[in-house]
Amino acid sequence: MNKTNNKRAQLFSIPVMVAALGYFVDIYDLLLFSIVRIPSLRALQVAENELLSKGIYLINMQMAGMLLGGILWGIYGDKKGRLSVLFGSILLYSLANIANGFVTTVDQYALLRFIAGIGLAGELGAGITLVAEILPKEIRGYGTTIVSAVGVLGAVLAYLVADMFDWKVAYFIGGGLGLALLILRFNVFESGMFKQVKKEAASRGNFFALFTSAAMFYKYLRCILIGLPIWFVIGVLVTFSPEFGKAIGLSETVYAGKSVMFCYIGLSLGDISSGLLSQYMKSRRKSVLIFILLTLVTVAVYLTQTSQSIFIFYALCGMLGFAIGYWALFVTIAAEQFGTNLRATVATTVPNFVRGSVNIFTPLFLLLKDHINVTGAAGVIAMATIIPALLALWKMQETFSKDLNYTEQAA
Repeated sequence: MNKTNNKRAQLFSIPVMVAALGYFVDIYDLLLFSIVRIPSLRALQVAENELLSKGIYLINMQMAGMLLGGILWGIYGDKKGRLSVLFGSILLYSLANIANGFVTTVDQYALLRFIAGIGLAGELGAGITLVAEILPKEIRGYGTTIVSAVGVLGAVLAYLVADMFDWKVAYFIGGGLGLALLILRFNVFESGMFKQVKKEAASRGNFFALFTSAAMFYKYLRCILIGLPIWFVIGVLVTFSPEFGKAIGLSETVYAGKSVMFCYIGLSLGDISSGLLSQYMKSRRKSVLIFILLTLVTVAVYLTQTSQSIFIFYALCGMLGFAIGYWALFVTIAAEQFGTNLRATVATTVPNFVRGSVNIFTPLFLLLKDHINVTGAAGVIAMATIIPALLALWKMQETFSKDLNYTEQAA
């Protein structure tokens, strides 16, 4: 009984709750642009026929910042500690998002989305790494599930705030929430595994060590590939849901903010379900396989359905979110694949490379939609992400209950 109570106390400890709330604010700020994309660009006098292209430009700038930030924060997390990333990243993206409320040109907007992207890149990887290292191996899957399930609900708050307030005020609120969260960070302690590895001679945070051998590189690449369908769904199907609504002939206007909200409600439920399923099956790989196959089916329905009901369209956005609800599991797997001296580097870079893949998806989507059509172009990209994900999972090592107290030695 005492062991059960102790594990429950560890699951809901301050570090886990702070990581979860940090990711909540992270998701709020990350998805806020997708929600306020159209009203903010209209306020900046962008022509109607340029809303899509300018929106893609700004999303790509944000994602480019996340690619760079993922590498920088990952290396920093393994060299200086997980807590230093949690402090630094949230401070940077909170200030950048407050500054977003003062932009007057698209170029200013783009620069600040790039800076915000750098800041946003550090939160999830550092939080998941910290939680995975401080919890017993038997329950760390529950811990990372709590972090993600709470975190993705930040998208719901972002929609509600953007619906009630002007887009500038929404940015101010997001930045303020981040700064307020910094106060709680003072009660969080550093990972014992990291403290131990600091005393050892092993090289820490060497990003290029991931490319020193074929085995190391392929292990790293597989971690990235299994997450590609997630951000294809978020970055293309949901972000540009108004365009997909028009493509299937919906008479009612589809609002991107609502699509994002329903998607992330589904994503939160999916993260809980995939996490609990992995604990029940005692397998990360089997749970992820089920959710990737569910993603395949749900994407096919989304792209081929012809219902004229706006309710069904938003319901499908929620189903898409549930199907890709293996996000926490995907990042947890990445953290579990590598030793303590490279764990933050991997857990931070992997999700940001996946997020940054939208820089490939969106130009390809724009190119193909002019030669095929909107739904056909999305279908091609869907298969280009789901098939590699399945192949990568096939060769991936099972990490359920794996002891994480070890270091990687460069080849």
